[in-house]
Amino acid sequence: MPARANDRADADTAGAAVLPAAVATAVTAGATTAQSAPSRLVLPRSAYPETHADALVEQVFGQRVADPFRWLEADPRSQPQVAGWMARQNALSADYLAKLPQRDRFAARIRSLFDFERYGLPRKAGTRYFYTRNSGLQNQSALWMRKGFAGPQRLLIDPNAWSADGSLAMAQWEPSPSGKFVAFAEQEAGSDWRTLRVVEVASGRLLEERVRWANDTEIAWIGDEGFLYSRFPEPKAGEDPRAPRFDKAVWFHRVGSGQEQDEKVYATPDHPEWSHKAQVTTDGRWALIVSEVSTDRRNAVHLIQLEGRRAGQWKAEPLVPGIIDHWRLVAGIGNRLWFLTDRGAANYHLVSLDLAQPRDGWKVVVPERGNVLEGVRMIGDRFLLSYLKDGQSVAVMADRKGRPGKAITLNGIGTASGFGGRPGDTETFYQFTSFNMPPAIYRMDLRSGEVTPFAVPKAGFDPADYSVEQRVFTSKDGTKVPLYVVRKRVLAQAGKPLPTLLYGYGGFDISLTPSYSPVRMAWLEAGGAFALANIRGGGEFGKAWHEAGRREKKQNSFDDFIAAGEYLIAQGITAEGGLAVQGSSNGGLLVGAVVNQRPDLFAAANPDVGVMDMLRFDRFTSGRFWVDDYGRPDREEDWRTLRSYSPYHNIVEGRDYPAVLVTTGENDDRVVPAHSFKYVAALQAAQIGDRPHLLRVEPRAGHGAGKPVDKVIASGADVLAFLAYWTGLEKDAARQ
Repeated sequence: MPARANDRADADTAGAAVLPAAVATAVTAGATTAQSAPSRLVLPRSAYPETHADALVEQVFGQRVADPFRWLEADPRSQPQVAGWMARQNALSADYLAKLPQRDRFAARIRSLFDFERYGLPRKAGTRYFYTRNSGLQNQSALWMRKGFAGPQRLLIDPNAWSADGSLAMAQWEPSPSGKFVAFAEQEAGSDWRTLRVVEVASGRLLEERVRWANDTEIAWIGDEGFLYSRFPEPKAGEDPRAPRFDKAVWFHRVGSGQEQDEKVYATPDHPEWSHKAQVTTDGRWALIVSEVSTDRRNAVHLIQLEGRRAGQWKAEPLVPGIIDHWRLVAGIGNRLWFLTDRGAANYHLVSLDLAQPRDGWKVVVPERGNVLEGVRMIGDRFLLSYLKDGQSVAVMADRKGRPGKAITLNGIGTASGFGGRPGDTETFYQFTSFNMPPAIYRMDLRSGEVTPFAVPKAGFDPADYSVEQRVFTSKDGTKVPLYVVRKRVLAQAGKPLPTLLYGYGGFDISLTPSYSPVRMAWLEAGGAFALANIRGGGEFGKAWHEAGRREKKQNSFDDFIAAGEYLIAQGITAEGGLAVQGSSNGGLLVGAVVNQRPDLFAAANPDVGVMDMLRFDRFTSGRFWVDDYGRPDREEDWRTLRSYSPYHNIVEGRDYPAVLVTTGENDDRVVPAHSFKYVAALQAAQIGDRPHLLRVEPRAGHGAGKPVDKVIASGADVLAFLAYWTGLEKDAARQ
């Protein structure tokens, strides 16, 4: 690692330090003030809470880099100085947002759009069917059960009764193969930490044991005996809760016993940076340990024979020893295993191995094709293949030999998911959703091919009133990039430019496909347009698309997003001054970077739970896992790339910035809120115009999941009202 000299010298001694623009403002003087935006809701720099700036400069790879707001990295839950600063920022943003003219109207409409009965995909175990259900405005979806498909439904687990404020959620659940038990995870205040519990289905009795410190885990049942799960060591007293975690291991918990009796199944003390998850084959004969070293899709696989295993004995044999390619278990029957993998197939193929004759090697069952094979399920006596075609999901049936059968026809542009089941099943369930269609669940009879509705919601609007288009635009280097555009059909036909919300992600091989959001629908109902850009860095077009937008090529993601905004203006979908941008997590980084690079292009921006300090992201919680996508800050070549676009370090003095509302959660232990804190402090210190640059911190909330419905409604209304005000979005009644 390079030496980092913590130099507390005054700014005058910083020499040629490479400073964020905010540092130049806070520590030095003389920058030019950008022209203020003409609005009664502007905020001059004097309106922001005072933020102390340290004269902290580090020497890194021959450059002096200032970090005046590093003190904001401390946890506000234990550091009063940071907590006080956060409270003052929240008070300012709350006062500002309450004054926005459409805030209450958006809140009321979002609430009504949430108020419809919705179901999760059913899972069958034994003769029982399990599924989640929300009556509409419940804080959390509850787990229900039916004995037999047509049997009466019974409430099994209701997380709404767990806490007064709705902040305790059920993060995941898994029935045992016979349906005798259900193991589920409690999540408190949005944290990534989980406590696993078990309920006995027949009686509804909640067992006493609690399995703590699970994190990013599977729940893999071994019959009704117990389950495999993953956890980190229990944090030591006084340990920084935001420190990176190591030594993740797989454990076995036996139903009816305390956690102190759990058995360690697999660990790699020689590689404490590796993390492990467990799976069990559908016939219960084998357990698989999947080992990863980052968020990159590559892993090793070890195999444990469960048949004939003695209590306490866990012998793991290597099946795929190197962390080189991506391997995902599809099914296991007897000695034959099927995997989805990108070894030798960038767009993935389905392969199998006979463990009785391992020297015969891997056999290709379904070869690689032009579209990405995103998922495979073995259901009944056939495979269900899910492909990504032009950013949309397409499902195809195939027999056990991989010979393709008929495609599952879907109506319109949307996303199909689910298709769960086991060998021998005669049915499967899947979900279909789109921008203008709330998730509907269907049951497919695999013998006849007949599809019948299981749960089709009534959402209070007509999907036919909205047009969903898929377009293609040209990026800076000539690359063709897909773009979804959603508008009210009558407004699209009128051809008038509309205030437009552009959303993107572009990272970690993750695909953004059409999906429904009540918050987004409120924007569309108000007369705005919504656009989703499938920029490079995502997984929409396979490994090459991902590779083209990460590490030293990360700028391609930003260029694509900027080009999407330019296309929307050039095509008359939106007007200059009418474009807002939004993204979460890696998408928050995206928004921060493009706002720095093209502040003139955007009227407003909402970077949500974003990674904003790219020189220190690997020092907190999950950050160390992201180095394969971003690069390593301790490696000079990577550091220079990260430095070139880091949102915190590249705010440009003297330019008129858009209105920016930064949102994060106080308990976010994936992307710690320090990223947002430091970025906002830098924005507010810089001379970049009088449009507001605000911070909204959600108390008792994490990286987005598990929020009570009132918090989702309030945050959605605040964000939409902010973006609407600065893009000129009028009430729908005034538009028609």
